[in-house]
Amino acid sequence: MSVRESIEQTLADQFVPDLLEVIDESDRHRGHQGWREGGETHFRVRISSPRLEGLSRVGQHRAINAALAPQFRAGVHALAIEVVRS
Repeated sequence: MSVRESIEQTLADQFVPDLLEVIDESDRHRGHQGWREGGETHFRVRISSPRLEGLSRVGQHRAINAALAPQFRAGVHALAIEVVRS
């Protein structure tokens, strides 16, 4: 399973989203800190989930980052998060 697929599966399981896009933006960060050959280091997540409603923006980001802790330990360097209202 690719890192993108792992992120997608984890977020789908944790947040049962109405909308979920996981975009690998690693090529845009070539040569930057944390980048490595083969990519899968820098991602953008667009998500809409009732489970994130009622949380502050910081709370939403903390919940998503906590869910993805294993992926960060495995080498994900950066994650841009866009929470879209349901």
